[in-house]
Amino acid sequence: MAVQLTNQDIQDLKKQGFNDAEINKAISEVERDELQGSYQNTQNQRTSDPRQFSKQSSFGARASDDLVRWQLELNDILERAEHILKGDVVVFENGHLIWKDNPKPELNTLNEFGVQLIMKYISDYINRNTILSDYDKTEIGFKVFDFGRELNNLFFMKYEELGMNTEDKRKEYPMLIRAMVDLVHSAYNRAKDGGERRSLREMISIQQSHQSVAQGGVTVNPTGQINKTRGILNPMRWIGGKYA
Repeated sequence: MAVQLTNQDIQDLKKQGFNDAEINKAISEVERDELQGSYQNTQNQRTSDPRQFSKQSSFGARASDDLVRWQLELNDILERAEHILKGDVVVFENGHLIWKDNPKPELNTLNEFGVQLIMKYISDYINRNTILSDYDKTEIGFKVFDFGRELNNLFFMKYEELGMNTEDKRKEYPMLIRAMVDLVHSAYNRAKDGGERRSLREMISIQQSHQSVAQGGVTVNPTGQINKTRGILNPMRWIGGKYA
């Protein structure tokens, strides 16, 4: 939340000898403290989040407050694909959507072997190596077409081993192919003309600039915890306790 000062507040600070630059710097410190406090509250709320009890995936995404890591972390995409292939269902609990086992597992389209086999292959395509490459539109078209064709052949030749042993399950085969091909296509599109690499470089540059600006008043101890150094001369601490 932005700190708003009245004209009287500003006049009082100037009477104490503070100039405009010092007042603006003090406001920035208070706003940074409030932002850090908001972030800490969010972290604390995670401990009681029912999503921590959601059914786990072998591709479970790791929590990170680093925007660059978040952009390159594709496990959340693979995790969702694995849940869908397993036949898991989404339920609403305490204001959150979480994954649960299908209450009728006999209706799952694929068996465990089928899920693991398909995930093994799509994870070879949906990864950082793919999105940080540099492909033109024609290359992407050929690569995705080849993937779709080979995946289709795999289902056709091994459908019983994959668990599609009934007519009803085999009816879902075209949609499964479409969903997996679209996931791979999206990953390749991120690499179109090196777009993801350019975006990553820009993001790193912006993040480094922000870190450089934010170094004043913030230190990191060996445990990785951020310690805020509160300036005792911050004039915002002296307006009748209003912001202290």
